[in-house]
Order: sequence, then structure tokens, then C-alpha cells
Amino acid sequence: MNELFMRVALEQADIAASMDEIPVGAVIVRADEIIATAHNRRRIDRDPTAHAEILALRAAGEALGDWRLDGCELYVTLEPCQMCASAIGMARIDHVWYGAPDVKQGCCGSVLSLTDEARLGVSTPSTGGILAEECAERLSKFMSALRKAKGNV
Repeated sequence: MNELFMRVALEQADIAASMDEIPVGAVIVRADEIIATAHNRRRIDRDPTAHAEILALRAAGEALGDWRLDGCELYVTLEPCQMCASAIGMARIDHVWYGAPDVKQGCCGSVLSLTDEARLGVSTPSTGGILAEECAERLSKFMSALRKAKGNV
């Protein structure tokens, strides 16, 4: 099931790329049912918090009628940053499954482990590497094209 849900997140990442957004997609699942999907919308919304994970958390809360997302799991194509990792913990997500690691800003183990930080009262296990190559490839292609378009080859 992990690959199935990550493929839905990859579809969301593709939507983001088609809108000239960084291709990150997210899916929230409860009992093997998709509750919410989202993709990055920072540029379009002119909102620094419009990361795929944040938008998916908002949509899931709306769909379930509660900010507490107990019993839900998050699938995201890129390891969550510090903002998203904190929100994931606050929302009480049961597990984070991510594709590509983010060695610069990843907060599910690469740089920090904010989703599993006892001092913050958060315990959200995370597992990376789900379709990691496909996730990383989308990001790499997008960033390469962006640099080329800006003349920064």
C-alpha cells in the first residue's frame, strides 16, 4: 500500500510542477482510505506556509471535522521541513512516509528528528525511501530546468 499512496503523492507533485511550483505532493490516509491530497502552492498562493504537507493537513482536518488527525498517516514525496514536521506532530499524525530525503532541511531524521522529539511531547514515527528515486528525480529535473531558465546552468 505504501507505494500506491506514494504514487498518488507523486501525481500531486506532477500537478505542482505543471504550475511551476516545486514538485512536492502529499496524501493523508486513514484506514487505507485517502482523506486528503495536496501539492505545493507557495508561489501561486503567495504564502510561505503553502507546503504540500500543510495544505494536506488543513484539508484532512476539514474533511474529518477535527484538527486531531489520530489514525491518519501522511505520505509525502520529500522529507518534511521543520515547519511541516512541527505541524505533523501537532496534528497527531500516526506515521510519516516520505520519498526523497532532504539533507538540507529534512526534519524526519536527515537534519533533525522533530517528528519524534520527546522533549516536545511528539512521537510520530517516520520512514523514508518510499519510491525515493522517483521522488528525487522529479525534484532534480525541476530544479535543473529552473536553473537553466534562469541562466544558472
